[in-house]
Amino acid sequence: MEVAQNSFLKSTLGMVINTAVDLGIRAALPNIIEDQVITIKDAILNSGFESGINQAINSAIDLGKSAIGIITGNFENVTQARNAIKNGGIIDSVSTLLDTAINKAKDNELIPVEAAKIVRRSKNSILDAINSNIESEFMGQMESIEKINNYEDNWKNFYNEKNFEGMEKEYLKIKNELKKVLPIESTLKSARTLETLHLLMKNKEEKFTLSDEEFELANQLVS
Repeated sequence: MEVAQNSFLKSTLGMVINTAVDLGIRAALPNIIEDQVITIKDAILNSGFESGINQAINSAIDLGKSAIGIITGNFENVTQARNAIKNGGIIDSVSTLLDTAINKAKDNELIPVEAAKIVRRSKNSILDAINSNIESEFMGQMESIEKINNYEDNWKNFYNEKNFEGMEKEYLKIKNELKKVLPIESTLKSARTLETLHLLMKNKEEKFTLSDEEFELANQLVS
């Protein structure tokens, strides 16, 4: 679970940071053409910024867990993960990486001196965008988990009404939403139990005839 969570966060935060840097450079250099924007961005990424992001995120996760006292290594909820990233100093790490990469790109004549100055002056705006995007991502995570909980309640209501068509719609919504969320054990266990029950019923000719043993099996498979 810890490996899955860290992998998810690295991938998600990496994309969030990359997007914010891209938009920040475009905002800082509004009067140059698209190809030049891409060249400048690539030069910064290839000057140590991109390769340093994974390490920065890893360090932020590890430091953040220590800072908020996570003993097991696993995040129990999205709020814990968000607090860990905040306490892990990810923005400070990205700030240092940006400075180093911009200077290296300029010194190696990969970007013009004037462009380097402008991007450096705009660094705080880029960092603000990264911080805002990270916060938005975690807010989206919490919304997705709330949706999953609602879909599970809807599924149970349809089960009580013996409405398999309604259950199928909610089941598909849950599957789709699970692709977007940080793998939190409690969320996954609840969803996987429901998934097992749903598939057991789907394969039955008489769908609402699950035995106590089958309910127990569904719980055991995800425990």
